Amino acid sequence: MQADLLTLTSMGCHALTVLTAVTAQDTVGVENYWSIEADAIIDQARCVLEDMPVAAFKIGMLGSVAAVAAIASIVADYPDVPLVFDPVLASGRGDELGDDDTRAAMIDMLVPQTTVLTPNSIEARSLFAEMHAGVAGVGLEECARALLDTGCEYVLVTGTHEQTSEVTNVLYDSQGVVRSDSWARLHGSYHGSGCTLASAIAATLAHNMLVPEGVFEAQEFTYETLRAAFRPGMGQHIPDRLFWARHGESR
Repeated sequence: MQADLLTLTSMGCHALTVLTAVTAQDTVGVENYWSIEADAIIDQARCVLEDMPVAAFKIGMLGSVAAVAAIASIVADYPDVPLVFDPVLASGRGDELGDDDTRAAMIDMLVPQTTVLTPNSIEARSLFAEMHAGVAGVGLEECARALLDTGCEYVLVTGTHEQTSEVTNVLYDSQGVVRSDSWARLHGSYHGSGCTLASAIAATLAHNMLVPEGVFEAQEFTYETLRAAFRPGMGQHIPDRLFWARHGESR
């Protein structure tokens, strides 16, 4: 949530928050999490949505089938609002943040409503395996195609976890590859980079950018936050979403 708020604020948006889960975590990893009850999720969302118009939705960790169903029922009432979905399945350390039933619910109820889905390569393969009874060993393009076949408009597969000299992120739509962007691989491990990227994409869509251009702008922003990252604790580095302010730059 902090990653989302800082990113959206830094990119000129006013974020309206709806908690779907509470975590016990630090820069090392996630020790535990508790899903918020569905009625509480719906009450939070309805309050802000009935008060203010929204320009984009961003969804991250959900944690339970009930949470997925609650969010799916809400966003279904706003089909014209772009939806960015970061399907968080595990922490950066690898701590599981959802079970097979939650993955299945995401695929059935939320992915089809999604404008831009932002799985990393591990998540893309995990979601594909959920859809195809544990089938493994397929390429990332095939994973993206399967997710697109559910009805989502775009899939951005990020390559941070691949064993490559550069990090390559590939955006797909129903016609194939829309764009492929490569970034120098930075040293170190980062806490919240995926949340930052998904929130940055939501910000660009809220500012009425087209998806291909917005995805590139969001990647640039995220890369700069990682280059300026700091390590306040004993674990991972934290992306600096206010890098431009600290450098005296304007954006």
